[in-house]
Amino acid sequence: MADAAKIVAALGGPDNIIEIEPCITRLRTEVRDASRIDQAALRAAGAHGVMAAGNIVQVVVGPEADTIASDIDDLLDSA
Repeated sequence: MADAAKIVAALGGPDNIIEIEPCITRLRTEVRDASRIDQAALRAAGAHGVMAAGNIVQVVVGPEADTIASDIDDLLDSA
């Protein structure tokens, strides 16, 4: 859950995340404001890579993408 919290913060916080879903080894994310994304913090949180195109961000986290996405959903639901 700690990695999930760090990823949420690096994506600009819960209010910046529109949608997040796992896709094999990635977290596919839509954010409101891409300028709030901290790619260095995403890497520090364990991301192997970050690809952004507009407000769509893919965070490569490896095979634990499903677990991290579930943890992030729990965090967003409680925010």
